[in-house]
Amino acid sequence: MNELQQAYQTLGLPDQAPREEVEKRYTTLMRQSRSRRMQQSSGSETVSEGNDFEAVTKAYRYILEYEDKLAAEQFNEQEYGKYKKMAGTAAKADHFWRYYKLHVFGGIVLLALIIYGINAYTDHRAEQARLAKLPPIDLSVMYLGEYFINDGNGGNGTEEQLEAAMLAQLPDWKRFKVKLIYVPQDPKDQMDMASQQKAMVVLATEKPDVYIVDKATFNWIAPQGIFMSLDDLATGKVKEAIDSGVGYKQKTEDDPTEHVYGVEVSESALIGKLPVVAKDNYIIGIRVTSENTDKALKYIEEFLAAK
Repeated sequence: MNELQQAYQTLGLPDQAPREEVEKRYTTLMRQSRSRRMQQSSGSETVSEGNDFEAVTKAYRYILEYEDKLAAEQFNEQEYGKYKKMAGTAAKADHFWRYYKLHVFGGIVLLALIIYGINAYTDHRAEQARLAKLPPIDLSVMYLGEYFINDGNGGNGTEEQLEAAMLAQLPDWKRFKVKLIYVPQDPKDQMDMASQQKAMVVLATEKPDVYIVDKATFNWIAPQGIFMSLDDLATGKVKEAIDSGVGYKQKTEDDPTEHVYGVEVSESALIGKLPVVAKDNYIIGIRVTSENTDKALKYIEEFLAAK
């Protein structure tokens, strides 16, 4: 008699009895064993059970383990039998994927993040090295209004192209930093409103030396005290231009008296040599917090003197 048959016999069951009968029989024998132990402890039973129930438990576990093993073998044969000699390898690979696929995905994501971080850091270092080789910025300029940069082919150009064009026309200067923010004059849709909201954020967070704005934008931001008063500051051609009537005045929230905060340069020959397209005029103002006032005034003079 083999070990499996002996296990069924120990439980008092026929060979190959269904699992449900095995479970029920083991539960019955466990209750009987517990009842006998209670009787022994009360003194009403003097016959010792010995190791009978230990043998029952061992037989019960053997049958369940055998059935589980048999079920696993049948499953593997059904799933991986087609791989023949490679069935074992296929099963291991499938089990690994079932249990560790989240770990694999997590590892891939982590690796991608590491690669992205390394590339971003490398690009940042490269950009820092490139900027370190450039001369210091002479002046930072921001265009605010309905302005577009023309790339020469009918498309939108870049701020770098505008910087290069300015340096080509003003060779005495070494470096400009230019930013252009489109601000619609008469917002009519959600996109225009978003553009104006973006401009408000830029005004609050970025501080260029000089603004070039159209009339509508000037009247919008000048009352906020963004510009430096040019009344007593202007000299030379800038003062001459103001005296001739091309200065733009406004009142601010803090000062109800009108002051000149901008100079119009729309007629300057320099405007036509820069790749900027405008729907309106060009007014230059100096930001009130600028630390390059002298250079800012000189920049305005460059426009006024251009032939």
